[in-house]
Amino acid sequence: MPACALSLEEISKLNQNTVVTVNVLRADGKTSSATGFVISPQGYIATAAHALDKAKLINLTFSNGAISEEAKIVLLSKNTRIDLAILQVSVNYLPSVTFKNSNTVQAGQQIAVIGSPKRLQNTITNGLVSQLRNIGNVTMFQISAPISPSSSGSPVFNEAGQVVGIAVSSLEEQNVQNINFALPSNYLLQMMSDAKITPQIAKGKEPNKVQKYFQDMIEYIRKCWRIFKSKFA
Repeated sequence: MPACALSLEEISKLNQNTVVTVNVLRADGKTSSATGFVISPQGYIATAAHALDKAKLINLTFSNGAISEEAKIVLLSKNTRIDLAILQVSVNYLPSVTFKNSNTVQAGQQIAVIGSPKRLQNTITNGLVSQLRNIGNVTMFQISAPISPSSSGSPVFNEAGQVVGIAVSSLEEQNVQNINFALPSNYLLQMMSDAKITPQIAKGKEPNKVQKYFQDMIEYIRKCWRIFKSKFA
């Protein structure tokens, strides 16, 4: 387990305000929902592209129950096999996720997913990266975290609470359980770069509580030594 690993409770508290329900009114008058998450404080939201198919109106429900004005589609992946879209609403200073380079993800790694299945906002599930797959020349993470309808677009977090993937599909067959798929976050980061959206990227290893305690203690000793030298030098 990584030194900076968080509990599921900590991952939920850290990220629950970044996850939204994407509400879609279709051209035929029917409604549907998906999950999205804030990728930049300037009102940018990522979700699954297929959830926006034939959308006439899109808005968002935030974790506090507030409903946004109409959201616009900023970008769809040019590669239709990469089921990702970026939305924007005219709201600033939103809490946003932190990303981790998804090339670091390995089979067997523990992950957590926060989504809005059936509009049940901030539902957290956990599981493993079961395997890395190449499907249609697109890298996919096969994950075991339970995914339900309307979870498409949910962020997939590593043990440090950083986004490494986006849940987009499930294998729905009789006697099949928890065979779900997520796109690596690097596909989304490339889209953000194309749209000139700046993400928050995790840098290096974060010290755990014990490491931080000793770092603080060392700095305190150094400070005391500087004071001592200044008085008696």
